[in-house]
Amino acid sequence: MPAAKDPRPCSIADTLAVVGEKYSLLVLREVCLGNGRFDQLVRNIGAPRDILATRLRRLVDAGILKKVAYQERPQRFEYRPTAAGLELEPALMTLMAWGDRHLRDDGDRPMVIEHACGNELVAVVTCAACGDAVRHEDLSAHPQAPGWTKAGPAAA
Repeated sequence: MPAAKDPRPCSIADTLAVVGEKYSLLVLREVCLGNGRFDQLVRNIGAPRDILATRLRRLVDAGILKKVAYQERPQRFEYRPTAAGLELEPALMTLMAWGDRHLRDDGDRPMVIEHACGNELVAVVTCAACGDAVRHEDLSAHPQAPGWTKAGPAAA
């Protein structure tokens, strides 16, 4: 049985350890929009330069972003998403859709994303097996970590 102070093993917690720091997802938003130069990131995110530099280093080290030279003299770099970084883009779209629904009283959305089909993207999570939209009432958790149940640590 896990010790009382040990939190539940969780891929959400592991992911947040990499992208959950303030500004990290906003960096990914900007890089996915094609704004990967440091000054663009500072302007569009509003993060202090030192904090932004730290976040960029962490995202590069985690394999979410790659640093690419765009100028030799003086040497300057821009950031681009890796394949792993692009896999996070649907999560960004889902967060944006939630914010549009629950945090925008006036219905005025700051950005609309268009899909390649020409229509506005409406982010929906679907089951890969059956294609149905994911709803809370259709889900059931099956913890795989030893010593853990859905309710928490297993009894001794």
